[in-house]
Amino acid sequence: MPPDLFSLQGQAALVTGGASGIGQAIAAALARAGADVAVTINSQPADATRRHVEAAGRRLHEVRADLGRPEAAQRAVAETVAALGRLDIVVNNAGIIRRADAVEYAEEDWRAVLDLNLDAVWRLSQAAGSHMLAHGGGKIVNIASLLSFQGGIRVPAYAASKHAVLGLTRALANEWAARGVNVNAIAPGYIATANTAALRADETRNRQILERIPAGRWGEPDDLAGAAVFLSSRAADYVHGQVLAVDGGWMAR
Repeated sequence: MPPDLFSLQGQAALVTGGASGIGQAIAAALARAGADVAVTINSQPADATRRHVEAAGRRLHEVRADLGRPEAAQRAVAETVAALGRLDIVVNNAGIIRRADAVEYAEEDWRAVLDLNLDAVWRLSQAAGSHMLAHGGGKIVNIASLLSFQGGIRVPAYAASKHAVLGLTRALANEWAARGVNVNAIAPGYIATANTAALRADETRNRQILERIPAGRWGEPDDLAGAAVFLSSRAADYVHGQVLAVDGGWMAR
């Protein structure tokens, strides 16, 4: 196996929601593999992410963007290219979750979740894909979910958005595979982040979740690092339209 098969040396990546959690872990992993990294931020600066990226000897650029706004995607792509000189990899990670019984689910919550978890993924994929197609190829990695396959409990908008992300991943792969753009997804399992804090704090739900995970523990953001580097690298050049579950065995149960 060539030693540089997983190297991202000389490449540039854009990771949405890269100031913390899964986005931060992925940004740091891409930097360790050799990529310069841009991360989108809203109000929270990416100081910790910057330390990780610069410790790997790579550059970090912060893109301040409200991804729920239609114009944000084109601007994020243009700013990344201007700052880093190129764009080879996009990781659509930013997302939110709102919990409520379906009969009480507010229109405001439904729209907020779909705007960020689906519409922003579509817009950024379209903008980045256009750039990549014009420059000979690239890698797009969407962060899906176990709820791309299951319905979940009290999260109808999140489940709908993540099912749609999987469909979008496959649709774009069908169009762009022959032109050198790989579009794939990672489906994280139950990862210890701010989005799952409520579940971990609920003694009953926490126990139920752990009982189903063969690995016997919650995942950590760093557990996604290897999958992200793989799907961003030459090692995945013939991988198109796939979703890789990183879930401690949850889907096998």
